[in-house]
Amino acid sequence: MATSVERSVFAEIYAGGTPPWVIGEPQPAVVELEAAGEISGAVLDPGCGTGEHTILLAERGYAVLGLDAVPRAIELAEANAAERGVEARFEVGDAMAPPAGPYDTVVDSALFHVFDADDQRRYARALHGACKRGARVHVLALADVEPALGPVVPESAFAAAFAEGWRLERVVPSSYRGVARGEHAEAFGVGEGELVDVPAWLATATRL
Repeated sequence: MATSVERSVFAEIYAGGTPPWVIGEPQPAVVELEAAGEISGAVLDPGCGTGEHTILLAERGYAVLGLDAVPRAIELAEANAAERGVEARFEVGDAMAPPAGPYDTVVDSALFHVFDADDQRRYARALHGACKRGARVHVLALADVEPALGPVVPESAFAAAFAEGWRLERVVPSSYRGVARGEHAEAFGVGEGELVDVPAWLATATRL
């Protein structure tokens, strides 16, 4: 994460139970990306959480690294991989200083939108340094539509963040699946703990 404050916030969330972004399966949008042939080569999964996407891609034969700043998240990811009998690589680390790749693909599910505009640009620069020329970054982030399950970003955030050293290929409407609890369940008109699909952006940028 970008700061020690952000790291501590996410550590507290994991310590308090299962976070609302943990749905026990990969995001449908990421599954569709893989099925469409949009993922290739060495893959980085920054902010991997409990590892659903890293496990999915490892199971399908990709050389993938799941990265998260919260040790508890990595512990859970490793346990999930072991339970499913999948050999998957995980590492505690900072997405602002990712392990040296170089990577062919980055799959960001719900990390980009936790950063402010300045940190989004820092993040894009960090990924640029870790990726090969021609590598693609896919970002699934909550769209600025209410009600929402967490922090949101406008469509314009991607062009601003990936302005230097990248070619922004697309920003298209998508959806993000999460668990609605408390006030979120009330806002969406669903029962406590039900899954909801909320508006998101799916952005793809190519490293120049």
